[in-house]
Amino acid sequence: MSKKTYTSALENPIFRKISKASENLKLESYVIGGFVRDYILKRGDAKDIDVVAVGSGIELAEEVSKLLPGKPQVSIFKNYGTAMLKSGGIELEFVGARKESYTAESRNPNVKAGTLADDQNRRDFTINALALSLNEANFGELLDPFNGIEDLQNKLIRTPLDPDVTYSDDPLRMLRAIRFASQLNFKIEDASLESITKNADRIKIISKERVVDEIHKILLSDTPSKGFALLHKTGLLPHILPELVALQGIDEKEGQTHKDNFWHTLEVVDNISETTNDLWLRWAALLHDIGKAPTKKFDKKLGWTFHAHEFVGSKMVYKLFKRLKMPLNDKMKFVQKMVLMSSRPVGLASEEVTDSAVRRLIFDAGEYVDDLMTLCEADITTKNPKKFRKYHANFQLVRDKIAEVEERDQIRNFQPPVTGEEIMETFNLKPSREIGIIKDAIKEAILEGEIPNEYEAAKAFMLKKGVAIGLKPMNN
Repeated sequence: MSKKTYTSALENPIFRKISKASENLKLESYVIGGFVRDYILKRGDAKDIDVVAVGSGIELAEEVSKLLPGKPQVSIFKNYGTAMLKSGGIELEFVGARKESYTAESRNPNVKAGTLADDQNRRDFTINALALSLNEANFGELLDPFNGIEDLQNKLIRTPLDPDVTYSDDPLRMLRAIRFASQLNFKIEDASLESITKNADRIKIISKERVVDEIHKILLSDTPSKGFALLHKTGLLPHILPELVALQGIDEKEGQTHKDNFWHTLEVVDNISETTNDLWLRWAALLHDIGKAPTKKFDKKLGWTFHAHEFVGSKMVYKLFKRLKMPLNDKMKFVQKMVLMSSRPVGLASEEVTDSAVRRLIFDAGEYVDDLMTLCEADITTKNPKKFRKYHANFQLVRDKIAEVEERDQIRNFQPPVTGEEIMETFNLKPSREIGIIKDAIKEAILEGEIPNEYEAAKAFMLKKGVAIGLKPMNN
């Protein structure tokens, strides 16, 4: 059978430089993994390229650097036997071909030098074991020992070896399988899916940071629900996001039911993914209802209720981020705010939209009011076309009102026109609760539309309020 060649994949001059460096060192080299897979799938130009040397990857990187203009710096990671260099906007990682063996307690392998075949055996999936030769004798030739090309054509995720060995050795591969299935819209081979289910609790030995990195990639795929449904099906989700698992199921009491909030959540995440690539807004969509499980109650008059689920959910966001070692910074606070306010625009959309209600929404949401509206629109999952159109039309009215009020009143991130210092000077006050009372009163008056958001009106209101609570202006 004739060998397939993909010299067109290797048109970047960097590959000829690697070939020349390999010849100088009298070793073999191959480009392997994601670069080859994505080229065949026509997924755009890869910026990260993995090169395997049958010999020292570090020495090959240093030799390549000598052949490149400016001799770019080589970053060496001796513990891993790898080296990296950047050239022309591309990041190249060089590693020596190796074979690996594992113990049950750790995902850190015992590593020995090996052949290209050994290196391909240790790869996670057949589609990532594809290699192109960078050697002069067969430059561009495809080496595909596990029929990875066929799996690409059949859109199949399959392990090169027995999946139990692949997943037990490195349990992160279970998440990677689901991530690739989600990103590429591929199917995981049945035996592989069964093996993930069997080995699901092995995910516990993987660092939270590595797990979250894969969850991010699933969330950023075109249809994240595919990945989360697989995480649920295989039993991985309870080990990572038990808060989501708790949302699954429909309870019935006295003939009354509620929707399954787990599957509803996945619909919301898919909806928002059609309009934004913002990772943290997608996280907000994923977590917007997590407070419903702990707040669910049945009331004979009201039916099923989830009182204050937004407040409870926003508190749960902090605990979840902390447990997963995610950033406890402005990203977390953004997700908290979105969860806390996720129902606010819904109330506005279902009633007559007043200026004061819109002013409060803009003030509380601040610079994130547009994100909040995007989240609320994604939260419409009704299958009734008439209701769907009505809800979206109502939200558009709220958006129009926000634009109108914002232009007129400049409420977003506003500070009362009168400062605390001016209040102190006017009434000869030292720092005291009266200052806060007056500032809050001015803010409320502006939000309620009693006075415009202007200095003179705010100053007059300050004097009136101060006198009302028993203060005397200095000039009287």
